[in-house]
This record gives sequence, structure tokens and C-alpha cells, in this order.
Amino acid sequence: MIRHARVLPVLVLAPLLLTACGSEKAGDPGPSASASAPASAAGPAADPGTGELASRAQAMGVAPELVYVTEAPGFTLAQQSVGVLGDDGFSATWVDGETNALLRLAVDRGTITAGTCPEQPVGDMSGEHTTCERDGGAWYRTGAGRHEYALPEEGHVVRVSAETDAVPRDVLRVAALAAHRPDAAETDALPPSVEPAPATPVERGDLPPYGDGAPDNHVDVGG
Repeated sequence: MIRHARVLPVLVLAPLLLTACGSEKAGDPGPSASASAPASAAGPAADPGTGELASRAQAMGVAPELVYVTEAPGFTLAQQSVGVLGDDGFSATWVDGETNALLRLAVDRGTITAGTCPEQPVGDMSGEHTTCERDGGAWYRTGAGRHEYALPEEGHVVRVSAETDAVPRDVLRVAALAAHRPDAAETDALPPSVEPAPATPVERGDLPPYGDGAPDNHVDVGG
């Protein structure tokens, strides 16, 4: 189940795009087209358990292996949306600059199968009826006015969702299949970029060097 995210700072993306292909009903074997995310054009993915990616993800409170990035034509990242999902998952939202339509990427621990897919609500709409359709290695899911692509990975699920009447299915599929772990260049853009500098104490000239340090409010005679 997707849970609400705690908002954290900015994440920058690198270009990546796949063309959409066909679908088939739940329970049928998937077609030869794979739903696995392709390698980023910027370079190989960084090792999620070590180095810069691990330190930055952990500073955000996110498990390094659950950090993903993606892209869809016309959409840009809403910088304030990047944050923690649940205990240590990852969430971020992209906005279409012309229509204000939203794409939400969410990565959290768990699994999704033919048996459990209908039981898991789309987005945050618990209690709503969910339909599931197999599309390659992914699940195309609809419910409560939203649709979603869910890609099961090892120990976690990558989901990209949107309002059904705001984002076409082919655009949703492109964004889902483009989801991938960040490469070294993308990792460099993850927050926090540097350790925050310690605050410099402000010197106040009205504080006496003795007593409790209260301001000197002495008023001269006649003042």
C-alpha cells in the first residue's frame, strides 16, 4: 500500500525514454517485450549500497536501493515533492507545465502478484475497487479515477500513477518503464549536496560580559 510521503528537497533527472507497446489480460504470460528499466544514457547505475548514493539517500531517510529516477515528455520534477515514503521508501512527483497534470513515482518494499494485485489500492485510495491487467513484466492498474503501472522488483515495487483523465496510458507507461536507479551523474544531484555549514553566532553589542547576559537596557538620567 502506498503511504503518504514526508517532503524533502530536490532531485534532478537525466533523459530517458521508451516507446509504449501492447498489453494483455491478467493471468496470461507476458509478451516478449520486457518491462525492465533500460540503462541510463548517462552511464551505469551507481551501487546503491556504497559510496555517494548510500550517504545521500541515508541522509534523506531513504533506503539507497529504493531511490529511482524517471522522465516523461513535458513533465518536470516538482522539487518540493521528493521525500520519504513510509518507513524508508521513496516518492517524487512530476508536473506537466502546460496542463498541470501530475505523475507520481513511488517505490516501497513489498511484492505484487496476480493474487494480491486487486487487493492493493491504486494510489492512496484505500477501499476502492482495483482492476489489474498484465502488461509485459508490469501490472497496469485502475481504480478510483486513477491509473498506475506497477513494476515488481526484488523486494520492492516501483509504481507510477496519475489521474486517468489527466495523463494518457501511453505516457504513464513510458514514465514507468523509464524508471531506473540513478547513475553517478544523477547521484551527484541528489540532496543533500553538501554538509550544511554550522551557523555563525551573531555578535550583539548590547550584551554585558557579566551576569546572566541580559541586554543592557540602562537609561541615563533624564532619558
